[in-house]
Amino acid sequence: MKRFLPAILTALLSATLTGHAAAVDPAAALAALKDNVQSLGPNGEKPAPASAVQLTDAELTKIKAMNATAAIVFHYTGNDWSRAQIAGLKAQFAAMNIKVIAVTDAGFKPEKQVADIETVLTQKPSIIVSIPSDPSATAQAYRAAVAQGVKLVFMDNVPKGFQAGKDYVSAVSADNYGNGVASAHLMAQALKSEGDIGIVFHAADFFVTRQRYDAFKKTITTDYPKIRIVAEQGIGGPDFTGDADKAAGAMLTSNRKLKAIWAVWSDPAEGVLAAARTAGRDDLIVTTVDLGENVAIDMARGGFIKGLGAQRPYDQGVTEALLAGYGLLGKAAPPYVALPALPVTKQNLLEAWQTVYHVPATDKIKSSLR
Repeated sequence: MKRFLPAILTALLSATLTGHAAAVDPAAALAALKDNVQSLGPNGEKPAPASAVQLTDAELTKIKAMNATAAIVFHYTGNDWSRAQIAGLKAQFAAMNIKVIAVTDAGFKPEKQVADIETVLTQKPSIIVSIPSDPSATAQAYRAAVAQGVKLVFMDNVPKGFQAGKDYVSAVSADNYGNGVASAHLMAQALKSEGDIGIVFHAADFFVTRQRYDAFKKTITTDYPKIRIVAEQGIGGPDFTGDADKAAGAMLTSNRKLKAIWAVWSDPAEGVLAAARTAGRDDLIVTTVDLGENVAIDMARGGFIKGLGAQRPYDQGVTEALLAGYGLLGKAAPPYVALPALPVTKQNLLEAWQTVYHVPATDKIKSSLR
């Protein structure tokens, strides 16, 4: 054994000097993510768990007597994530005797969202729950809401210059950094920790999608030395599926050895799937963030989607409504609340769907699994 020690030590030293560290075990890394929130808030706040957001029976009675009203001002409502948020918000608001007087969709256009906020304010809501499509362009419109005395609760993103506890009650988010990490480990698992990959990211000043991108890229480059990022393309929308189709198509044409593509959420991921079909790349591996029905069906069929990091939008909506109650009562709230990432593969798809949406998986998903 002694005669082999110098050779072993030389190999270890060489690996250290050249930076060729051993790859992380993806399965172990995914297991370590459980209930471990990695994201910080928009202003660097440490996350509070959703379980910490609670109202007593006495507080709920006070809120019910207020006959308050709420408006839900979205950046975009055309996906499963938004619909689940609305369902969670409406369910909890109903339990608090808070009437939802408006739900708006800005189509990812800041100017439309500004107009939506202005229109909503004429209805004098007690509460606005919203996700800014652009933190700078929409800030003044939200300032008008603050001046009117509206209690603001934000999803994911916060207007520029706003302070929790002063300008708004709280911000609630999924662990977007953790979901980026999860989707990286899932890709590495499907690739057996080796191969050339591409990235389709969101080319906008949008806090949560930037977190996903940063987390995915850092995890791949740090933990998997034999996986190379050889192509990246940003997309601005609003046709995120179409834009991603074009971006992924260009990647597949110029990088013939590309084994996988990461997409920043499920709508762009659908565009990547379309590009892979057009290119005849049935072997392409895709991971993403968000559990939408179309990507779930593809995963169930054993298609391109090998894994994803899921948010918990229904629970996020419930938490936002409860925090709106904090605002009505003048109760101190945590500035940033985050719900843990949920790694999803074909093996836990049905269970994950129930966890994310609080309803059983759709018939299309179930039949695809069969």
